[in-house]
Amino acid sequence: MKGAISFFWEVVKTVLLAALIVIPIRTFIFQPFLVRGSSMEPNYYQGDYLIVDQLSYRFNEPKRGQVVVFHSPRPPQRRFIKRIIGLPGETVYLEEGIIYVENEEGRKSLDEMQYLEIETPGEFRETLSENEYFVLGDNRESSLDSRSWGAVPADNIIGKVTIQLSPFPTLAEEVTF
Repeated sequence: MKGAISFFWEVVKTVLLAALIVIPIRTFIFQPFLVRGSSMEPNYYQGDYLIVDQLSYRFNEPKRGQVVVFHSPRPPQRRFIKRIIGLPGETVYLEEGIIYVENEEGRKSLDEMQYLEIETPGEFRETLSENEYFVLGDNRESSLDSRSWGAVPADNIIGKVTIQLSPFPTLAEEVTF
């Protein structure tokens, strides 16, 4: 009987120690997500397992071109994965398939050839406040993004994608579209 109690106590201590280590890391530093939808193809696919760095943006601002996971502006309980195109204070617009960014340094076109294979369809123009980001999916023809619901407040950003793994069975949270 004494051996069973000792064994049970060791198991409880191990589980508590693991929880004390894993829970803060998952809550504040890194979090797994599972991609649902096709809006980030050809760079991220349905079922891709992602590790999102939640700590970096507490010390540094997000940069153009980074892929982030965030709470949707509407409805906020949904999480999305998109690429940052426009930074706070900029005006972002689309003319003839080319995205332009205008800021205090002037106007420039974005070179998206490193992650995008086609031109962006449609037209849009949005001026961002000092606390907003303009995000787009890489699969521009089938992406629900800032063109639909506007800029993303900085407070909605969970973190940036740091690791991508192929489909992997997991208990990770899902990010969509």
